[in-house]
Amino acid sequence: MLELAGIIILGILAQWVAWRFKIPAILPLILIGLLVGPIAAEFFNEDGSKWIEPVWNGEKGLFPGDGLYYFVSLSISIILFEGGLTLRRGEIKNIGPVITKLITLGAAVTFFGGAIVAHYVFGLGWELSFLFSGLIIVTGPTVITPILRNIPLKKDVSAVLKWEGILIDPIGALVAVLVFEFISVGGGAGFTQTALLEFLKIILFGTTFGFTFAHALIFVINKKWVPHYLLNVVSLSTVLLVFVESELFAHESGLLAVVVMGMVLGNSKLKNLKEILYFKESLSVLLISILFILLSANIDYKELMLLYDWKTLLLFALIVFVIRPIAVFLSTSKSNLKTNEKLFISWVGPRGIVAAGIASLFGSKLLKQGIEGAEYITPLVFMIVLGTVLLNATTARLFAKIVGVFLKRSNAIMIVGASDVARLIAKYLKDNKRRVVLIDANNENVEKAKAEGLESLEVNIYDEELTDNIELNDVGYLVAMTGSDSINKYVISNFSSIFGEQGAYRLATSQEVITKDYEDEDHLFTIEDDYINIMEAVREFPEIHETPVNSVQEYKTKIEKIHNEIKSIPILVKNKNTNEILLISEFEHDVKKIEGWIVVYLGKNLNI
Repeated sequence: MLELAGIIILGILAQWVAWRFKIPAILPLILIGLLVGPIAAEFFNEDGSKWIEPVWNGEKGLFPGDGLYYFVSLSISIILFEGGLTLRRGEIKNIGPVITKLITLGAAVTFFGGAIVAHYVFGLGWELSFLFSGLIIVTGPTVITPILRNIPLKKDVSAVLKWEGILIDPIGALVAVLVFEFISVGGGAGFTQTALLEFLKIILFGTTFGFTFAHALIFVINKKWVPHYLLNVVSLSTVLLVFVESELFAHESGLLAVVVMGMVLGNSKLKNLKEILYFKESLSVLLISILFILLSANIDYKELMLLYDWKTLLLFALIVFVIRPIAVFLSTSKSNLKTNEKLFISWVGPRGIVAAGIASLFGSKLLKQGIEGAEYITPLVFMIVLGTVLLNATTARLFAKIVGVFLKRSNAIMIVGASDVARLIAKYLKDNKRRVVLIDANNENVEKAKAEGLESLEVNIYDEELTDNIELNDVGYLVAMTGSDSINKYVISNFSSIFGEQGAYRLATSQEVITKDYEDEDHLFTIEDDYINIMEAVREFPEIHETPVNSVQEYKTKIEKIHNEIKSIPILVKNKNTNEILLISEFEHDVKKIEGWIVVYLGKNLNI
């Protein structure tokens, strides 16, 4: 009981430390696991016992026999399902072919290249070398997201790394399983003849079970056949059912099945999707915390000492600095990605829980079978996991600046509220080559925005989902345009420092418009108009118009004329030469030259 409680407490403490110092949680989790496991056994306990013994050793331990690995398998299925829920088809509009190549061609380069390096550098047999390379194909989504969260990047670059990290996990696991089976049965022609059939079975049953059960769950939930208080646990049990059933029909197809199920649910019109996602996120945090400590503690000190060799550094360097770049550059050839973006993607390739979990499982099984060199598998994979996470966590931001993918100026615009007027303004900005993201808790508004071709997210502004979304790292302007004065003020107060680097603005309240007594004039979208005025203008005249100005006097005259017309509201100015777009308040505060600018207003066309 003490050990189990200690794991949970230490795991959550490690998660807090990771949040506090903005590092991937895997770092403190693995270090804690090593401390309470092999390090404690070697240096702190005279009897050589670990403080936490994951596997029953005859006297103590949490899991008997293969119990630990059953727990690991089920936990990984939940983690990958949660990752699948976050994948949206719209994110890969421009980089779909790149992701496809990364998880196929890129995986093949890593598989063969890693095996060659492991064989010639560490002297492992070819079978174990290919097992090692299969395990390090994966790049963990649980470690990529924390690394990228604080680096302002183009959306496409973040999306490539996010999708690769989630989709490649079941592929890497599948490859590792095939190699493991080859080793276990002794290889030979019989295995070679059935390998393709097994592969096709895994693909068939994994996709079929995932797709079918996802639509079944959507149907059941939308029909309200499940009470609200059982929604999350029913979805959890369905994920475990899909994983186990798929495994029964085709061994190791379960991971693919849960990822497919997550993707189908994540891209559906399921009304309760947010609740399921929040529940799975919390559960994933707990499971990841437990798993990394357990798996790290399960390593023996003598296995760690196998890595005390210059060959370890050489192996790590070749995999990270040679094989990964080759895989990325081959996969991204003829794509729209620039060379510096390819370099950054090459640099960021941390391994995560799937690699660590399956390595522990296969390493111990091969040791029991007496396979020569099997003792190297688990520590070598953990070395790659810990090394890549440590490297990327400490250098990714600096490397982004060195290669020039770090956005010096975050020009994307977030508009909180997807009302008619917000969508009208967003459409204008999008037509003028600016990225705009609409945020709204109202599903109907979000769906309208998507139907108009606008990027929009259904988000409750009081949740922390916004700050966790790595695709919003290039947002530098924040505009609160909801019909609620309190929400608009809350947005400015809580998100200006995150998304309002270039400027944060809100609509004036009705009281401010009447009294001309503004709480914070610097944050106002327009001084003369509140939400009601703007909506009335757009309801009658849903249009945006432009009028050029060539002098200060002309600018003042036209602005005054627009203000005097009840159904017309000035909102922006645009430079016709550079296409730079500024809010009226921003323009009047900073502009020095008036020539070449165009006043943009919405509502009634004044023909001025």
